[in-house]
Amino acid sequence: MNTRKQLKEGLITNNPVLVQLLGMCSTMAISTTLFNGLGMGISVIIILTCSNIVISLVRKLIPDQIRIACYIVIVAGFVTIVDLLMQAYLPSLSKSLGVFIPLIVVNCIILARAEAFASKNSVGASALDGIFQGLGYTLVLVVMSVIRELLGNGTFGGGLLGPDKAGIRIIPEGYPAMMLILPVGGFLTLSCLIALMQYILRKREEKKEENK
Repeated sequence: MNTRKQLKEGLITNNPVLVQLLGMCSTMAISTTLFNGLGMGISVIIILTCSNIVISLVRKLIPDQIRIACYIVIVAGFVTIVDLLMQAYLPSLSKSLGVFIPLIVVNCIILARAEAFASKNSVGASALDGIFQGLGYTLVLVVMSVIRELLGNGTFGGGLLGPDKAGIRIIPEGYPAMMLILPVGGFLTLSCLIALMQYILRKREEKKEENK
């Protein structure tokens, strides 16, 4: 179990959003405020880690023919727990994220890690994979949320900071490009981040080739 390698893959070289291109629907839809980004990211970390642990524990007991259905049942159980806890203790966040919390059940990131990693590795490695892949997803969400909220609404920390938790105003009203908090802004922001990640990875590969 190479913890450093798993961390590097989750955050950079195999980032679930910027490299694997998974979970982009929820990424673009809810990354409008820092509160939404953090809430969704932490929810995915919890669900992904718990699901990976359980799937790794029972992987030898699940017949191949029904493994995907079993994975979905396991994931659905943890999604229900997180959804109910959020409704009870963070109702504003639950309302803001809406249907995207229940849709974690069929989130490509969760199922991909279950099939590609948890079903083939130990409990410890699977737990770390869930944490690191979840952190990679959360990092992208937070970066997108900060960019879109700041440039699209002119504020920072919406839902967490400022008067009435409306965020701290950085850019005066009337100047922000409101397009960025609309769906098209999600596409533009995510495409720029993907392009930047691909550029960084390509430069790393070129540097490795030069050092050979």
